[in-house]
Amino acid sequence: MANAPVQRMSQLLAKTLRDDPADAEVLSHKLLVRAGYVRRTAAGIWSWLPLGKKVLANVERIVREEMDAIGAQEVLLPALLPREPYEATGRWNEYGAELFHLKDRKGGDYLLGPTHEEIFTLMVKDQATSYKDLPVILYQIQTKFRDEARPRAGILRGREFLMKDSYSFDLADEGLDASYALHRQAYQRIFDRLGLDYRICAATAGAMGGSKSEEFLAPAAAGEDTFADCPNCDFAANTEAIEYELVPVDGSAVSAAEEIPTPDTPTIETLAASLGVPASATLKNLLVKVDGEIIAVGVPGDREVDLGKVEAHFAPAAVELVTAEDFVGRPDLVRGYVGPQGLDKVTYIADPRVAPGTAWITGANKEHTHAKNVVAGRDFEVDEYVDVVVVQDGDPCPKCGTGLKLDRAIEIGHIFQLGRKYADALKLDVLGQNGKPVRVTMGSYGIGVSRAVAALAEQHADDKGLVWAKEVAPADVHVVAAGKALQTEVALEVSQKLAAAGVRVLVDDRAGVSPGVKFTDSELIGVPQILVVGRRAAEGVVELKDRRTGEREELSIEDAITRLTA
Repeated sequence: MANAPVQRMSQLLAKTLRDDPADAEVLSHKLLVRAGYVRRTAAGIWSWLPLGKKVLANVERIVREEMDAIGAQEVLLPALLPREPYEATGRWNEYGAELFHLKDRKGGDYLLGPTHEEIFTLMVKDQATSYKDLPVILYQIQTKFRDEARPRAGILRGREFLMKDSYSFDLADEGLDASYALHRQAYQRIFDRLGLDYRICAATAGAMGGSKSEEFLAPAAAGEDTFADCPNCDFAANTEAIEYELVPVDGSAVSAAEEIPTPDTPTIETLAASLGVPASATLKNLLVKVDGEIIAVGVPGDREVDLGKVEAHFAPAAVELVTAEDFVGRPDLVRGYVGPQGLDKVTYIADPRVAPGTAWITGANKEHTHAKNVVAGRDFEVDEYVDVVVVQDGDPCPKCGTGLKLDRAIEIGHIFQLGRKYADALKLDVLGQNGKPVRVTMGSYGIGVSRAVAALAEQHADDKGLVWAKEVAPADVHVVAAGKALQTEVALEVSQKLAAAGVRVLVDDRAGVSPGVKFTDSELIGVPQILVVGRRAAEGVVELKDRRTGEREELSIEDAITRLTA
């Protein structure tokens, strides 16, 4: 086995910190900075120090190995990209403020790539001309850019980040299904090797477009995604992707709608209290503007509207809440007393819970007045049903009916069946077997490489510091010279023997640093095995500690080397 490197901490560019950074909100941010893995350069922009770069490189290696194993070919595309391809697909505008725009000295428009669907499509259009050239899977591991409004949580949500993005190109939908399945299986192997706890969840496509979409989510308190997990069946989904069937009920026995005076009850809370009814008996009607047009959204009064779902439904149109000024000149919209009946000039969408036949108490479109016995499908029509409520813990599983459990998670991977969206926009065709053009179908598959490091730090840590799995750790063993010159000499000798056997070694040979500080740093840095060369070094005895379990054992130097090289 080839010699592995020995990294001496006396020469290492890294300073550990005793206290958390003042701006750190989440565990990974605190620990990766304190342990000397990363440093902040600017808001959402991070520099990787030597230890951090080793971990990042290990994650890259695992991703690369598994992508190569499914026959994917690695390329490298530019990060600075021209406007025209993104304008052709509509994403120059659809991406909105998150897209980094810039101009060159001649006034030409460019962007910093957030994803590369367009450029990969053009590459294949240039290189593949016949059905014989397909299928093909291409990938890259490259820096991406998104102008986050609020970059936060360290490397978890930055404006510059490292990502693996791959793209499949097939002649038929059956081929796309196969490429999608290959990636799904490869992702499972990648995240298993990384040691991440994860869930595969149904997801929305968002600005990427396409049909089928799944996310790989790592449960963590710092996560910005909320997913629902069924304890009874295999259902799991991002809450933004959960949809319920529309189940009409028989409302024929409900009395005619009747207006009732309800002074000073402009909110669901005041209305329910005034009438002595549960909020679930009322109908909430939220007004939003979609590209300037007012739309009403109806949900049960005890539920909140998920604006993310509303935005996803109307994408790429801009969605915003109405303001007081929007009611001016609109006598049909009475603030606090809006009801769906009589809204002739407003498009009305509703959650499936507002099914045909259900009866409600809702606004009567008059000041201080509501109406009861208002039945969907009888007294008002729903223009479109869209699942728009915020999913709650205990909501029924769409698959089996069991109460769902909600949890926070970090998105570490996302796979999409794009279909022909980009091929249509950029006219990606090849000649088929019959000599006629065939429109290519595509898939897009991403892994947040730098984000995976943060997810690992969130999931693999304790009150002392980081606890890396062997495959991603910056070293296999952390040798600590605890004390005098003799211990340091022995520690360096042991390190060289381990390295000669192929073991990656980090050795703390710093002079003038107390044993207590060295022990604390070894636990903070989180290498899987800690070998302490201490007071019994002269006797040829060292202490081996498992960082994860905390188990300690005194061994002869020879036995310790044998154990660590096994």
